[in-house]
This record gives sequence, C-alpha cells and structure tokens, in this order.
Amino acid sequence: MPQPFQFGQTIAHYAIRAYQLSLSALIGAHCRHLPTCSSYMDEAIIRHGVWAGGFMGLARLCRCQPWGTAGYDPVPQSLPPGAHWLRPWSYGRWRGPLP
Repeated sequence: MPQPFQFGQTIAHYAIRAYQLSLSALIGAHCRHLPTCSSYMDEAIIRHGVWAGGFMGLARLCRCQPWGTAGYDPVPQSLPPGAHWLRPWSYGRWRGPLP
C-alpha cells in the first residue's frame, strides 16, 4: 500500500501530466523558463514533496509573466535556508533575477 505522501505525489503528477497533454497542448508553449513551469512543478513535487514542491511551483508560476524572470531556472537540490512548513511562502523564490 502506498504511503500517504507518495499517494499525494502520484495524484499531483497525474494532474500535471493531464494538464500537459490537454490544456497546454491546446494553448501552446509560452513558458519563459527552461524547464517549463509544469515540468518544474512536477520535478519539485517529486524532489521535495507536495507541500514544499507545490509552493516552489506556485512561486515559479508567479515569476512566469511578462515582467517576471526568464531563462534557465532548475529546481533547487535542497530546500532554501530558513524554510519551514508553517511558512510555506519561504519555500519559493517569488521574484527577482535568476541565480
């Protein structure tokens, strides 16, 4: 039987994949970053879990706009210093230039 966190990751992965195959395919690729925002969120959730990875992906979506950042932006290997589950906004980089 899968663990609860693995079940959440699996559900999130299939939801992202469904988006990639349906809505994203209809709209077209307009992401300003590499990897794309949906791939970034999928990898962040796999690497850091649904809670932390989900907020990292949400922060990335907020940066992906005409006045936001652009370019190569990989998922961090480790959680940011000072990140805590009670402060979920601390997981993501919400604005600013890419490192």
